[in-house]
Amino acid sequence: MLTAIGAAIAVLTGLGAGIGIGMATSKAVEAIARQPEAEGKISKALLLGCALAEATAIYGFVIGLLILFVK
Repeated sequence: MLTAIGAAIAVLTGLGAGIGIGMATSKAVEAIARQPEAEGKISKALLLGCALAEATAIYGFVIGLLILFVK
């Protein structure tokens, strides 16, 4: 029972990553709308940030699977 709760908490990192990626994307779109000439720099920073946030979500998912299936 407690392992299932621990795994669920570990997988909740995906929720935070999804919210973070959404907020970052909205701010990047606003920045590009204000300064279209800086689109290249903004896009690079956005992709790097999204990759790091998504990696965090994947790590949480892997930890959740480890908690459930490795004893």
